[in-house]
Amino acid sequence: MTEAGAACWADQAYRGAGPAVRVPYWGRWAKLSAGQQAHNRSHARIRALGEQAVAALTSWQLLRKLRCSTTRITGLVQAVLILHLAVSA
Repeated sequence: MTEAGAACWADQAYRGAGPAVRVPYWGRWAKLSAGQQAHNRSHARIRALGEQAVAALTSWQLLRKLRCSTTRITGLVQAVLILHLAVSA
């Protein structure tokens, strides 16, 4: 991720993985500052979209039953996720 310059949002298990991997602040909720709590809420919202997208791909069983060229898979996955986000919004 760092070499590609892409950022990703991960859970606490990825602390120390590098600057491209963004994790929430560590600690008890009551001891976090208001800014840290706001950051963690925003982080959770972003991660929830990714979790929902993975669940959609799993429930549609797209990747298990896909019988096409591997160069077309990215476009198909993007289309499924766009449809999922459009319907859930």
